[in-house]
Amino acid sequence: MVTAVLDTDFFRRWMSAVSAAVDREAGRLTELDSAIGDADHGANMRRGLAAAVASLEEERPATPGAVLVLAGRRLISTVGGASGPLYGTLLRRAGKALGDAGSVDAALLRDALRTGVEAVAQLGSAAPGDKTMLDALYPAIEALGESGDGFEAARRAAEEGAAATVPMQARRGRASYLGERSIGHQDPGATSSALFFAALAEAAGDTGAGGAEASGGTGEAA
Repeated sequence: MVTAVLDTDFFRRWMSAVSAAVDREAGRLTELDSAIGDADHGANMRRGLAAAVASLEEERPATPGAVLVLAGRRLISTVGGASGPLYGTLLRRAGKALGDAGSVDAALLRDALRTGVEAVAQLGSAAPGDKTMLDALYPAIEALGESGDGFEAARRAAEEGAAATVPMQARRGRASYLGERSIGHQDPGATSSALFFAALAEAAGDTGAGGAEASGGTGEAA
């Protein structure tokens, strides 16, 4: 089966696309966070991702896994509140799961991201339905393996997951303190998570699913 090969440059483009997306949507993220959080999610994520992209340009990690580990480390060190540790854990665990391979395929990326998402769930003691970033992350991971158009399917699933948090009552995080008053607001973490997958689809589309095409590759086809 023909599979997309995702190399180090692809992962750098992905992180740059995430940073650009969050920069564009920072005002909306902060507006969402002002309703049920600390009103700083957009500014915090913008600062952290800009720092991550700058570090990637300066240090030039040599493998996809190293790109994600470095980006995650920078998010932990620069993003305030819970978002830094959560997103940093997601990227670092996914990067470590990719190992030292110089390129990966979509199936290996999906499995690595699932490892990262499960680490986030454990760190936050949260599950789908708690009105958190997991409500976008889990559907996106599942969608990556459900169709040949996995990147675009993951984007749609993440966006739908984020929108589905509106009628939920928050059970974890700062928003949980509001009880029923958290109902009717879209979760900012789920919204920024959806931006990660929109950027992934963008990076894949820019290069025809992320780079060269090859038979086989690392791991199985998505």
